[in-house]
Amino acid sequence: MAPNPSAAPVLFDRALLRKRLDRARKLGPVTFLFERVAEDLGDRLQAVTRNFADVADIWSPGGLRLPDHFKSVEQIALASDTETLPLKAEALDLVVSALAFQFVNDLPGVLAQIRRALRPDGLLLAAMFGGDTLTELRQSFAAAEAECEGGVSPRVAPFADLRDIGGLLQRAGLALPVTDVDRIVVRYDNAFALMADLRRMAATNILVERRRAPTRRATMLRMAEVYAERFADPDGRIRATFDVIWLSGWAQHESQPKPLRPGSATASLEEAVRRGRKT
Repeated sequence: MAPNPSAAPVLFDRALLRKRLDRARKLGPVTFLFERVAEDLGDRLQAVTRNFADVADIWSPGGLRLPDHFKSVEQIALASDTETLPLKAEALDLVVSALAFQFVNDLPGVLAQIRRALRPDGLLLAAMFGGDTLTELRQSFAAAEAECEGGVSPRVAPFADLRDIGGLLQRAGLALPVTDVDRIVVRYDNAFALMADLRRMAATNILVERRRAPTRRATMLRMAEVYAERFADPDGRIRATFDVIWLSGWAQHESQPKPLRPGSATASLEEAVRRGRKT
């Protein structure tokens, strides 16, 4: 069944995301977070005792440098007008993605497309920003706007929770789902240095419901003050949190472990607890 984009709320302006990516390339991209994720992805793949032949990289900014021992590697670039992936059914052994899924409107639909594109026992391995990413910036902007403008506007995209991602993997029909978080704390001289890096990461606000009017200078200055007051280390530098959520799941295959059928357990939980109390 083809995905139905109209079924999902449109949170992100993906045409604007393309423009922001182009702007970041012209400014000179800041890639240290992407490079860390790419290195971690390589390490995680090395730990998998399975050979992959046909691979696709979904929307990773600039593309991942993948090992050359794969039979084929397809780099799928971001399309501003669709989230439909140009993938054939059961054509891939491995799908990877780095720091792209946080800007997807219909993530369940995208995961379902990937599941259909994987051959039996094929793997999805991806990383996306989530959790408490940029929580310091969000809190500082909210406090400054409430104080200076009497209201709060959406400035930082909502990020998925770890438990939500695990549920989406199962909903997409992926087996053996695994999620974990890598928390990265980066320090900056001030909030404006952080925001300059976010522009060069193409990680600035692309919410459809974002405020179009320029931010008042007084609000920006107050935001930076609040940030320094609440989130500075003793040396005066501020902290910025980036939570990288890792997600993986397999296309089902008969060789994979299966959960026990309900009622098939040979020992009861009650008996196990009773034995534990006696020891």
